[in-house]
Amino acid sequence: MASTDQKEIRREIGEERERLAEAVDALRAELGEATDIGGKLKAKLPVAAAGALGLGFLASGGVGATARLLMRRSREGEPKAKVGRFSLIDRG
Repeated sequence: MASTDQKEIRREIGEERERLAEAVDALRAELGEATDIGGKLKAKLPVAAAGALGLGFLASGGVGATARLLMRRSREGEPKAKVGRFSLIDRG
């Protein structure tokens, strides 16, 4: 009777090991998909590039820095920007 119980316990342990190994394999696969940043970035590269460009523009001062650059050069007496017949020039 004891040997039958031992065989049953060993069989159950073997089945549990198999289930545990399958669960570990599934977890590894899911973790690999979750950490695949390169694959996710490739799928959305244009959006990521546009976002990086926009954040860089804002971090460098954005519109305010561009306007200051144009106005500073216009104070030097040189045209800063010209579009058609319109230009930014220091007249004073």
